[in-house]
Amino acid sequence: MPEAAAREYEIVVYGASGFTGALTAEYLARNAPGLRWALAGRNQGKLETVRSRLAEIDPALAALPIITADIGEPASLAAMAAATQVVITTVGPYLSYGEPVVAACAAAGTDYVDLTGEPEFVDRMWLGYHAEAQRTGARLVHACGFDSIPHDLGVLFTVGQLPEGLPLRIEGFVRAGGTFSGGTYHSAVGAMARLRQGRQAAGERRRREARPAGRRVSGIVGPPRRVPAAGGWALPMPTIDPQIVLRSAAALDRYGPDFRYGHYLAVRRLPVAAGLVAGTGTLLAMSQLPPTRKLLLKLKDPGAGPSPEEREKAWFKVRFIGEAHNPADGPARVITEVAGGDPGYGETSKMLAETALSLARDELPATAGQVTTAVALGQALIDRLSAAGISFTRVE
Repeated sequence: MPEAAAREYEIVVYGASGFTGALTAEYLARNAPGLRWALAGRNQGKLETVRSRLAEIDPALAALPIITADIGEPASLAAMAAATQVVITTVGPYLSYGEPVVAACAAAGTDYVDLTGEPEFVDRMWLGYHAEAQRTGARLVHACGFDSIPHDLGVLFTVGQLPEGLPLRIEGFVRAGGTFSGGTYHSAVGAMARLRQGRQAAGERRRREARPAGRRVSGIVGPPRRVPAAGGWALPMPTIDPQIVLRSAAALDRYGPDFRYGHYLAVRRLPVAAGLVAGTGTLLAMSQLPPTRKLLLKLKDPGAGPSPEEREKAWFKVRFIGEAHNPADGPARVITEVAGGDPGYGETSKMLAETALSLARDELPATAGQVTTAVALGQALIDRLSAAGISFTRVE
């Protein structure tokens, strides 16, 4: 996008005074020397505080530009989007606060990056802005944190270890240790409360979206079971991640003529698995009624996040078991793994920042509209994240 490359900034971090936004800004301060960038948000004073912390990392950042922009003021968002190649937004829940930023980026031909894990939001943004972004050349890339980069790029990496042109079956098993912020918790409760609306948006997208010609792409849904190669019991994980993987598979012929994917949480002990199932069911039931949902939301402040000490101890590993089925030779099998540190914050801010840097600076496939990380960035982003300490390895 030659016109976008001539803009004042390469990257703007919108919501930089929030918990994850500030971590993302700190990552850029430490790892992107020479970057033309700015902080953005609605509160000038809070942004100045963030800038002061960044100046402790790099004194030159004492002069880092600040852009005042508010989702309630579309003109301010339009000016912000027009000034930069890429907008990173960490302002959620995205169903409540995300659409005006998507609209501004789609109209301006500006690349957009977020960390949403809200399927309804992603579907509604496709319905509303995919065509406009295709027209302007904007790349709208959702779910660029722990939801869903390790899973989307992990499957892409696994596909690359398997033979071409054959039916593929891949299952991903997620293990993680750590805590989560109030914002993540509020987004999850909100999504559970809107299951009906989410199904409606997903159904409308299915009716409008073209399917891959001459190829099949489908999900795997199965009961909880023990999977020794995954390290324990596998519980179906109905997050946004398998949806993102399947959209990548639908867009990329390399995933083969018949691609199937299943997504699971892996836990070592059966009692823990049973407790998680029961707890999730209780949370889902309580989120349906306004009085109990209100009680749930009071349990955690949306602005709160884990301490540096808690983040230092956190980790994640996602193991993928992939098979290619050749009628003549039988199945070929590989096991791969994506692993890193604190999934919710340290690594998510890294993924957000590296996604934006790749969009701004790397030679990438020609894409536009709402696209996944595997489709828009692929190996370029795997290489960046590997260099930044997130491992992509073939186990066997």
